[in-house]
Amino acid sequence: FPFPYTPYRIQEQFMEALYGALEAGRVGIFESPTGTGKSLSLICGALSWLRDWEEKRRHEEGRLLALGPGGQDGLTPQQARPDSADTAGQPDWVTAFVQKKEERDMVDRLKEEQIRRKKREDHLEKIRHNVRLKYAAKRKRCEEDEAKRLLQLSKEVLSEGAGEGALDQLDHNEEELILAEYESDDEKKVVSGLEEDDDDLEEEHVTKIYYCSRTHSQLSQFVREVQKSPFGKDTRLVTLGSRQNLCVNEEVRRLGALQLINDRCMEMQKNKHEKKSDEENEGKKRRVSRTVCPFYSYEQMQLLRDEVLVEVKDIEQLVSLGRETKACPYYGSRFAIPAAQLVVLPYQMLLHEPTRNAAGIKLKDQVVIIDEAHNLIDTITCIHSAEVSGSQLCCAHSQLLQYMERYRKHLKAKNLMYIKQILYLLEKFVAMLGGNVNQNPGCQAVSQTGTVLKSINDFLFQSQTDNINLFKVQRYCEKSLISRKLFGFVERYGGPASAVKTNKENQKLAGLQNFLLSLQQGSDKEGTPQDPLMEAEHNQLRTASPLMQIEGFLSALTNANQDGRVILNRQGTVGQSSLKFLLLNPAVHFAKVVEECRAVIIAGGTMQPVADFREELLCCAGVDPARIVEFSCGHVIPPENILPIILCSGPSNQQLEFTYQTRDLPQMMDETGRILCNLCNVIPGGVVCFFPSYEYEKQVYGHWEKTGLLSRLAAKKKIFQEPKKANQVEQVLVEYAKCIKRCSQTGGQMTGALLLSVVGGKMSEGINFSDDLGRCVIMVGMPYPNIRSPELQEKMTWLDKTMPRAAGHAPSRVLIENLCMKAVNQSIGRAIRHQKDFASVLLLDHRYARPAIFNKLPQWIRERTQVKPAFGSAFAELRK
Repeated sequence: FPFPYTPYRIQEQFMEALYGALEAGRVGIFESPTGTGKSLSLICGALSWLRDWEEKRRHEEGRLLALGPGGQDGLTPQQARPDSADTAGQPDWVTAFVQKKEERDMVDRLKEEQIRRKKREDHLEKIRHNVRLKYAAKRKRCEEDEAKRLLQLSKEVLSEGAGEGALDQLDHNEEELILAEYESDDEKKVVSGLEEDDDDLEEEHVTKIYYCSRTHSQLSQFVREVQKSPFGKDTRLVTLGSRQNLCVNEEVRRLGALQLINDRCMEMQKNKHEKKSDEENEGKKRRVSRTVCPFYSYEQMQLLRDEVLVEVKDIEQLVSLGRETKACPYYGSRFAIPAAQLVVLPYQMLLHEPTRNAAGIKLKDQVVIIDEAHNLIDTITCIHSAEVSGSQLCCAHSQLLQYMERYRKHLKAKNLMYIKQILYLLEKFVAMLGGNVNQNPGCQAVSQTGTVLKSINDFLFQSQTDNINLFKVQRYCEKSLISRKLFGFVERYGGPASAVKTNKENQKLAGLQNFLLSLQQGSDKEGTPQDPLMEAEHNQLRTASPLMQIEGFLSALTNANQDGRVILNRQGTVGQSSLKFLLLNPAVHFAKVVEECRAVIIAGGTMQPVADFREELLCCAGVDPARIVEFSCGHVIPPENILPIILCSGPSNQQLEFTYQTRDLPQMMDETGRILCNLCNVIPGGVVCFFPSYEYEKQVYGHWEKTGLLSRLAAKKKIFQEPKKANQVEQVLVEYAKCIKRCSQTGGQMTGALLLSVVGGKMSEGINFSDDLGRCVIMVGMPYPNIRSPELQEKMTWLDKTMPRAAGHAPSRVLIENLCMKAVNQSIGRAIRHQKDFASVLLLDHRYARPAIFNKLPQWIRERTQVKPAFGSAFAELRK
């Protein structure tokens, strides 16, 4: 394997196992602790396989082409003997002829592909070496921009005189709000605006690797690793992202909320396709939504595509290239998919089938690598679950009703029928929450509060909606873009922004405005006053069409009855109540990926415990157990660089057991404080202490403040608390790091800092406490999930019904332990980040020593863990 430096032995093993799995078309679960160079091993292993595979295919093609169709067509006399027949009763010569024809067709196809591939490679080569070509394109653009600007100026001058007449003309761009005639349920080819150049479109998808991770920053990090690797120069790589990350149109970016950005973008494209006959009216139309995106230009996107394929770029580079070339990176990067060898994308995009299809991702016979996959099951569950609140349902009903009333004359029968069905569904859903759709949801109190779970069929039956074909309604929503039209309609008449009362129609609709306003005020009363930033975000999401959310919920209801549940959450008022769809069987949505792909690799730093991937995800998705391979490697640090200790009792011999019943006892909190005081006396640098929840962390902190323990701690270490708001995390971390650095340089009584964090919070994933930032990680108690949550209870019941008992343990019990230990492993893995790093890990709870739990620690930690019944000997070890 080519590698930028001499690989560790475990990296070699990792790459060999990976290569083998890809070659044999397996489904692999790969675990390689963070700090062992996992990304590089993935890159070098997978791309080596891809290179060899392409080489093999070329040989095979060469062989077939060399055979060629020439000279083999003439049938020899004995082949043409009519009397001999093969098993299917066909004479030999017929079979032979058919075979020959298939071979000939194949050779012709190969030739075409070869010509096409040659063309593409030459094209990219030309761009790679021809700087002049780039600049010519750039110059042409500048000239065009200048011409456009002048044209615009002259139009504005002309339209200034015509200002007064502009008002009455508003109505003719209302046409865009009216639903087009709905061609029942047949799938029409949608115009995609790409007809200009069909030669490129039919491009075959080359065999490629789809690499997914969770966050955009993880993806950028991966792309930088590819750039540094030996494959960085000649790999065709494309990064896909959301419009929020890739849009370069400032006016659209400013909308902030993803849903709004998506809407505006789609709307601008639609405007582009309705080639404007009325150019002359352009000056008078002052509406934003008629504009066409200047970055959505086919030629420029072609250029962008070529640039992307020539040189590996991460998201930031892609965006700045888009700005520079005036081309849309979001669509430009999609054009590059067929020719790319490595496609890097967030996992939502790959795991959600509609998104996958929209992006043009074809999985047939490709390789998928899912990195950071420890949360894969939760992620699939989240992507396919949906929640709608009572106020959203009422709001959508009101909007849709007004829409129907206003445009009734213009709507065709099919449209009216579907709109009435949707209105009916909304009305019945609100009734299920105990409300009436025609009253303000904020003022209707719910009589029986609480949470009820129902199967999908029961829910549809009890809400009296089982007679409506949800599949058809869902397809209607998708094809007719009704939620988008509704959004345009409300934007124009509903929002408080459009308080222009010149038009008679507008006065009729003032009622809708007031209703929407009352909704807004109603739902603002709910919680504590939020800070203005959150507030703005809140409003923005609320003004986006609620029908969007509801479409998600409707499509969730089309899952099979046994795979999900509907949760009715009745709280206070109808507006605050909600309906939630919970997916219980993530395998149904993963099955497609596993079936279509040649190989799937699920990789992560801590994949322990692995059993739930195997049983819940793969076996349920119908993967043959023989196809699954597991690989787990140790760590690169020498054994003496980590000291994991399970501590069973504290300095005053108080047994450590943080259950719901005992953890609130003052003596437990005192003991935890004493342990920390002792540790902070001997540990240099940073100490990170994880609590099971925000509430418990706050409680303990308050208790320590009262008893004076906090000030004793603060004498040795400056104390930081994990913030609840995501936007403050960065700041706290910077301060924490600064403090540690300052203490290590100045010496003196302060030796560093103590960070109080929460398991599963912002600090327990994706953040590195390398070197002095984390010399000790402490886990207070066991972060079991909240067993009382109805979602979890339902999942447990479902598992017990559908999964076999493993070694005498109930699957639900195993699930709870797995969730707990996955969280622990994530958090404690934060401290060791490279070969020379060292740290101690302290698990405060005697329950960690139980075999079932102990065996779920990552192997490299488990091998070195000591169980200490008393504090004395543990402290001595730590001191050393």
